[in-house]
Amino acid sequence: MPELPEVEVVRAGLERHVLGARVTRVDVLHPRPVRRDAGGPEGFAAALAGRRIEAARRRGKYLWLPLDNGDALLAHLGMSGQLLVQPPEAPPERHLRVRMVLEGADGGPGGRELRFVDQRMFGGLSIAQGGADLPAEIAHIARDPLDPQFDDEEFVARVRRRTSGIKRLLLDQGLVSGVGNIYADEALWRAELHGERPGDRLTKPQVRRLLEHARVVMSDALDQGGTSFDALYVNVNGESGYFDRSLHAYGRQDEPCDRCGTPIRRVAFMNRSSYFCPRCQPAPRRRRTPGIGPGTGPVIRTVAPD
Repeated sequence: MPELPEVEVVRAGLERHVLGARVTRVDVLHPRPVRRDAGGPEGFAAALAGRRIEAARRRGKYLWLPLDNGDALLAHLGMSGQLLVQPPEAPPERHLRVRMVLEGADGGPGGRELRFVDQRMFGGLSIAQGGADLPAEIAHIARDPLDPQFDDEEFVARVRRRTSGIKRLLLDQGLVSGVGNIYADEALWRAELHGERPGDRLTKPQVRRLLEHARVVMSDALDQGGTSFDALYVNVNGESGYFDRSLHAYGRQDEPCDRCGTPIRRVAFMNRSSYFCPRCQPAPRRRRTPGIGPGTGPVIRTVAPD
């Protein structure tokens, strides 16, 4: 699934290529990508026709294009979604779902087409009424670490109040957005923290260091165009990212750790996978704390240590 750097690459591409363009026609070629739009395929197309694209914005993994009437085109790429800017004469892509014909894109003659291509169709487009500044549909999503308004100290405090494992917290979109499975594993590897370490057992410096590593790894990926393992992730020009060549943990099961040489381990995690170095990122040790059992003497419970 595209993560924050990949989505930001797409946002930046849209900002370069479609700002100021007017939508002259919309063809919904499959209804599923607009399933969340209240107006259905016809209403979606009608709401976009004639509107001018004013900006390209992002919150976490969501993109939106503010329109000249105060509404917005809201997009999520899902597992395999692509937003491509193509010349009108380009042949249709195999999994083309929605075509938006643009007039005046880049200030050049002839216009262009903004195409939503999605093989697996978990992504989608919708009209966010009054959503130019921030669509109400995504207002609950937290800012991401690359957002200038992200509050580091609030994040640290909230993490240290939670008992969940730190990787689960990194993937909590209400706490911090944009850090997906790949970059969570990479940030944890760099910070030498196991993903199961509970948030309330991390020190403030540990959380701050992890946050900074998350920023660095996502910024590095952004500089290289994102992470691409197959043809499903591309930017608006159809070019794949190549940050996968720089990964230290994710996808490297049984390969030697770049830091200590220990084979990278993979474990199941939330219907996905986690990759980590068992030496550099030791699992949380447990300590035995005595308690009182009813009529049976002391009982033992396990808790994670500091």
